[in-house]
Amino acid sequence: MTYDTEIIVALPLEDFFKKLDDPANMKHWQKGLQSYELIYGSPGAIGSKTKLSYKIGKREMVLIETITAKNAPHEFHATYDTKGMHNVQENYFEETADGHTKWVSKNEFIPTKLFYRLMTLLLPGAFKKQSKSYMMAFKQFAEHGTSVATP
Repeated sequence: MTYDTEIIVALPLEDFFKKLDDPANMKHWQKGLQSYELIYGSPGAIGSKTKLSYKIGKREMVLIETITAKNAPHEFHATYDTKGMHNVQENYFEETADGHTKWVSKNEFIPTKLFYRLMTLLLPGAFKKQSKSYMMAFKQFAEHGTSVATP
């Protein structure tokens, strides 16, 4: 399953990327993020791997992020792996004529278990909605300092 999402953030490209690229900011726009731990490589470098742990309601999930490409401030690509799902994400950033940042995220979800294959077939909108909600949360954090982190 593949899809693209797009958003405009009212920040200049350089400021946008600095906020997006700072791991300390992740908790402010990735709802449910409990921790992140570098498990391989240098922070933010191509090939590095980070363990991301989430808790949403009673559900716990661990993702392994692998950075596959980075051309700051214009591109950031990564894969995210969890039990039953492989996600390839390509993010592109460009400054608009009015000094804002256009963020385009291209996603491909590749299920590795039957249950997740069924989810991608029956509920594709849920994946798109989740991606868009993270982007909107980042926009609110970047523009207004609004955080989704729970105290």
